[in-house]
Amino acid sequence: MDDQVSWLLEMTVKPGELDNLKTLIKEMIESTRAEPGALNYQWCVSDDDTTVHNFDRYSDSAAAKTHLDGFLANYAGRYMAAVDTTRLSVYGAPSDEVKEILNGFGGVYYGLIEGFTR
Repeated sequence: MDDQVSWLLEMTVKPGELDNLKTLIKEMIESTRAEPGALNYQWCVSDDDTTVHNFDRYSDSAAAKTHLDGFLANYAGRYMAAVDTTRLSVYGAPSDEVKEILNGFGGVYYGLIEGFTR
């Protein structure tokens, strides 16, 4: 549990881009599903279709880095064309390499005080 890294990403959908984003999400889900350290990868949209949240959870920083490298290489351009990132809350203790990538999206880091994972 101590090695897990997760984040909640909030973004605003640019006008006219929701369908493009949904297509992109489907592609990213299939790619992420194949990553061995990906534990959660969920996308949710607000009732008015303007705000999207993405929750990611990885077994460790190496798995998170693998995911982020794939995202940057294959999807980042289309992502940036469809949304504006408004908030990125990061949980756990990501490596410096992972932080370097997440800082580009405005990552704010939260360390665990106490808790558990089942």
